[in-house]
Amino acid sequence: MPLWTCFQCGAQFAESHEPPPACPICEDERQYVNWNGQTWLARDELAKQHRLVCRDDLGVPGVSVEPAFAIGQRALLLREADGCVMWDCIPLVTGEALSHVRALGGLKAIAVSHPHYYGAVADWSDAFGGVPIYLHGDDRAFVTRPHPAIVPWSGEALQLSGDIRLLRTGGHFAGGTMLHWRTGADGKGALLVGDIATVTMDRRFVSFMYSYPNYIPLDAAAVRRIAETVGPLAFDRIYGAWWDRNIASGGKAAFDASVKRYLAAIAARD
Repeated sequence: MPLWTCFQCGAQFAESHEPPPACPICEDERQYVNWNGQTWLARDELAKQHRLVCRDDLGVPGVSVEPAFAIGQRALLLREADGCVMWDCIPLVTGEALSHVRALGGLKAIAVSHPHYYGAVADWSDAFGGVPIYLHGDDRAFVTRPHPAIVPWSGEALQLSGDIRLLRTGGHFAGGTMLHWRTGADGKGALLVGDIATVTMDRRFVSFMYSYPNYIPLDAAAVRRIAETVGPLAFDRIYGAWWDRNIASGGKAAFDASVKRYLAAIAARD
């Protein structure tokens, strides 16, 4: 039986003879069903139409699907002595990409910021012997392919290693997660935000939304909570969800300024 992937959001579903009746991620108000209707690709068909590209993104190895598919995010590979932590995920696995990741030390864990980037987490875990997949339990309703490697962590923070910590910031999703990499950015610290706080196109600020495609802003209380969670962290660099959507330096000051700018903007429109 095929494994089905949602054409619109890239989430992979469990094996079935026929495509699923609906995608709960796309039917949620933060996303949307494709204008041509719900569309599915079998995993083998997806692999025939797309390939994976591995390259550096501001000093960190990454991998993405090309031609661009679904939301188009890239995954980052945070290298440590005992293997890589994959941050966010993509909808496809290929042999060439697996060889590249093995050359970097293999995977020891996968962590994802929110359901739009779950992709093919089960396939990536299986390819490396069932490494744990850390998804915040507050978003468990959006898991489209249950798998024994999924760790539905709870609470406000989870230490993955001495230098890597997950933080539940909420916001875009109840379980919205950021990753703080203490030794990233040449020891100055890096914050990996997905699009819980999206890096803006001028790469000088971040901004916040409850839904990006449907233009629903995030409320002030949620943004303040994110700011309170991020406040104690030391970091110089911010990595967004797509290639080159990063703030290379001065990230802490940029984040703080972004929070003030956003809150002032929504207050002015009350």
